Amino acid sequence: MSIFSSIMNKIFHHDAAASSGASPGGSAPNQRVASASTSSASGSTASTGAGSQSVDVEAILSGMESKAGQQLDWRKSIVDLMKLLNLDSSLTARKELAQELHYTGDMNDSASMNIWLHKQVMKKLAENGGKVPDSLKS
Repeated sequence: MSIFSSIMNKIFHHDAAASSGASPGGSAPNQRVASASTSSASGSTASTGAGSQSVDVEAILSGMESKAGQQLDWRKSIVDLMKLLNLDSSLTARKELAQELHYTGDMNDSASMNIWLHKQVMKKLAENGGKVPDSLKS
């Protein structure tokens, strides 16, 4: 599964995983989103399985942050966003995400890449049915 698909799964199916008692790394919820969001990295709008309801990305992430036990600046930092979602936030993982989202900049300039990644992830979440405030997309 792609890293972006994992991000979408953690956000769009957060309530389903929490109510079913599924572990954060469980494979069943991941499989549900994998086929629905495979084309999302290419920019097409794929169904998220969330139906016609919009998923309030900020509310979900804020709720997760309140339970995280640590302060994470997920509104600005791709590293903190990935940590909040219990995903690998290593440079290797971020470079893989950058490739998925077609980053054309210098991957050795991690600061620029990270800023671009955060904006791109928020835009892609919005394109795929997430309600994302404009302040998080720019």
